[in-house]
This record gives sequence, structure tokens and C-alpha cells, in this order.
Amino acid sequence: MEIKREKLPAGGRDLISGKDLSNEDFRIRQLRARDMLRGDLGDEDLEKYAQERVLTTTMEKAVAWARSNALFPATFGLACCAIEMMSIVAARVDVARFGFEAFRASPRQADLLILSGRISIKMAPVVRRIYDQMLEPKWAIAMGACSSSMGVFNNYAIVPADKFMPVDVHVPGCPPRPEALMHGILKLRKMIQADPDMGWRDGYGARGTEEVVPSDESDPAQSAINVFQPGNTLGA
Repeated sequence: MEIKREKLPAGGRDLISGKDLSNEDFRIRQLRARDMLRGDLGDEDLEKYAQERVLTTTMEKAVAWARSNALFPATFGLACCAIEMMSIVAARVDVARFGFEAFRASPRQADLLILSGRISIKMAPVVRRIYDQMLEPKWAIAMGACSSSMGVFNNYAIVPADKFMPVDVHVPGCPPRPEALMHGILKLRKMIQADPDMGWRDGYGARGTEEVVPSDESDPAQSAINVFQPGNTLGA
């Protein structure tokens, strides 16, 4: 099968505007850059040159961008999902493209905890202690069905991760492929940049359709969100 690759113009492509550059345009830009370095550009030309090449932003966005492109995951695996997690640093997925390849052996040097596998009740306090020792700000990914919803081990010995620690992203699968974990990491990357993708509930207008297990009616906070409460149209 023949793979068609896009052929770039002779002068390359402008990364900011996305426009194709001819050899002549590229040569003109080189000459203007030389004149700027020599100090030969006039006030108007220099101001125009700077406006075309300077991007302005806020300190908060710059810090969020830096954090989202330099996460340090903890070298920590729980079960079979850890094998899939290890492979994201290989050439096929290459997590180094996004700056996440520096797995740290100490939680005090890590700011991302990937819970790759099932978590038993005995292991939960250990995982929580590792999470508490990590750097601030820190994030967590529940990788696989076991750490997200107990998976195939739906018994008294297994506990989901979000029952004892905050979880930012859940990656489903048993086990999820490395590409699925990369998708979750990119979702987390956008969350750190304060530009999260729209969830499926928002995209399909499904807010308010959540089903909550009936609880004690003496608790007003729980009964207020219970869809099975008498009088609620969803529970009718």
C-alpha cells in the first residue's frame, strides 16, 4: 500500500499563520532578520517585525503550559496494566513527544501517579501515602477497569481508586492499550492547561440523568440528588 505524504513547498511553511512560503518569501524573511540583527530596520518596520513574531499571554497560562508539557510520572506499577504503561516510553507511542518520559523513582520528585492495576484494601493506604508524598500540584490517572470500577475483581478485597484519593482521569479497558493511556494523558494535559475537552454528558445534554443509589431519606443532601425520589420525573 502506497502512503501519500504531504509535500511541503520549497520555502517551507509558516508555523504561526500556516501559510506556504515560496523560495522568494523565505529569502525575504532571511534578509529582514539579518537587517533586524544589524539594527538597519526603521521604527515602523521594526515594530511590524516584532508584532509578527511576538506572542503575548498571561503568567497563569504560561505556567499551565509549562506544567502540562513536563509531567514527571512516578515509577509505580500495581498489576498487569503496568506492562502497558511501561510501553508508552517505547518508540511506537513515544511519550517523550509530550515531555512525560522522565519517570521518577521517588514520589517526592513526581507529580503524576498512574494507578496501573487493581488496588486491594490492604494496598490502598500505601497508595494514598505515596500520593500524599508527591509534589504539588499533582495529578492522578486511574488506568484500567480495576482501579476505575474494580473490573473483573468485583469483590470485597478490591477498592476503586476514587474511593480513597482524588482521580483526574479514568482510562477504561482490561487492560487498556498504550494508545488509550496516551489518550488519557493528553486529556489530562488539556485539563492542566485549563482547556478541557467537552465530556460526553455535556456534549449529549445528559446532565441531570445520573442515577444515584437510593440512600437514607434522613440525609437531605443525598435525597436531593436521588433520581428515584418520589416526584422526580426521571424516577417516575
